Amino acid sequence: MQMKVTDVSLSEAVPRTLFIDGVWREAQASFEVVNPATGRALATVADASLTDARDALDAAVAAQAVWHAVAPRERANLFHRAHALLIERAELFAQTMTLESGKPLTESRGEFKLSAEFFLWYAEQIAHLHGTFADGSHGGYRIVATHQPVGPCLLVTPWNFPLLMIARKAGAALAAGCTVVTKSARETPFTSALFVKVLEDAGFPAGVINLIHTTDAAGVSSQLMSDRRLRKVSFTGSTGVGSTLLSQAAQHIINASMELGGDGPFIVLDDADIDAAVESAIVCKFRNAGQACVAANRIIVHEDVEEEFTRKFVEKTRALRVGNGLDTVDVGPIVSARQRDRVERMVNQLTEAGAEVLTGGKALAGDGYFYEPTVMRFTGACEALRDEELFAPVAAIFPVKSTAQALAFANDTCYGLAAYLFTRDISRAIALGEHLDFGMVGINRGIMADPAAPFGGIKASGLGREGGHDGIYEFLEPKYLAITVKPAQEILA
Repeated sequence: MQMKVTDVSLSEAVPRTLFIDGVWREAQASFEVVNPATGRALATVADASLTDARDALDAAVAAQAVWHAVAPRERANLFHRAHALLIERAELFAQTMTLESGKPLTESRGEFKLSAEFFLWYAEQIAHLHGTFADGSHGGYRIVATHQPVGPCLLVTPWNFPLLMIARKAGAALAAGCTVVTKSARETPFTSALFVKVLEDAGFPAGVINLIHTTDAAGVSSQLMSDRRLRKVSFTGSTGVGSTLLSQAAQHIINASMELGGDGPFIVLDDADIDAAVESAIVCKFRNAGQACVAANRIIVHEDVEEEFTRKFVEKTRALRVGNGLDTVDVGPIVSARQRDRVERMVNQLTEAGAEVLTGGKALAGDGYFYEPTVMRFTGACEALRDEELFAPVAAIFPVKSTAQALAFANDTCYGLAAYLFTRDISRAIALGEHLDFGMVGINRGIMADPAAPFGGIKASGLGREGGHDGIYEFLEPKYLAITVKPAQEILA
């Protein structure tokens, strides 16, 4: 399906309604979706009420037994049909993501490619969900350990990676045999709608996947979380909202997976390949205008190489092209005026706290919500950044005197999602990698997401993993069957 960029916001191929029980339906209200590169509305989308949300859960509950009973091969065939449709509509997805989120079109195409790979990974795992069989410890029975779907799930996706998050979450849940209610991010509902449209066109049964958009995220989530029929919540977003959802999950002991905030320490040791570290830091910091939970938050550089690293990093930062993601640019806009204003306040506060601005440091005038790629240098630890996620095109460089200081400084945070380490010494890499208190460590690389790898963090960065074999098992409950059997000699006598 090929379309012109200018047609996307008006196209009938991009649903603007809710999808509940196999039907695209209107809501009583609607809200505008804004293009952050222009500050102007793209279109309106249906705004789900509490009644709509309840209807979506009703549909998921009603379809659960039917979807669970679908044979693995049949379920996998649906996935493969959906994957083929995803590939056919690749450019429509990429253009829609750029219009909604502002990220450069090259990044949107990259996100699409990774999202499709995740979905294909889950398709290939459906027929390989195995249990175990063993003799009872004292004989006379058999131990059969198997799994069953956890049940109807609520998937709450963020705006910064709108396709990757729904493909990764819904792919795992549906592969496990769970039905889902997906709540899109207010800023990026159309990408989620395109994904659900693909599943509908592939033939997924009514009620198996349901999609709601809403301006009342707190009210809708609270209502669904208070319903004992909901058995799983998977959320990607801020630690504060994740904590609220965990509190709500406690009422009915709802299974929860949380991918929350990150600190992203990026360590460059004195023996690092500086050019490689600079290239990775540029990608790791400024991809999606720094609006990523795994972005480099504190760039921690050994003092022996800090001057060279900083000089080269600042040069490359100044060369980054900022603008509308539909043009040839490196960095797009901040997602909203509110977020851009937050970045301005934060940079001012950090400057007042003693940070030296080496480049950037200002919002850009004109349409849209643009902010200059910024590099700041600190001479001390800066308490304000220890537990604060930048989530912006703002890099913070901290010199350290030793490897031990780098490790201690990196671990001094409430977060534990992703960390990065650059060194030529494999022993140092392994030693620090094992002692970095994070769920994921990139060694001599700034990109880690892979369908075959378990993605997730510890501490205030969340619970559970997405991707890899762990991804599907997050949506499965172990079940133990103890089966009494007669002794073989009685049967064979």
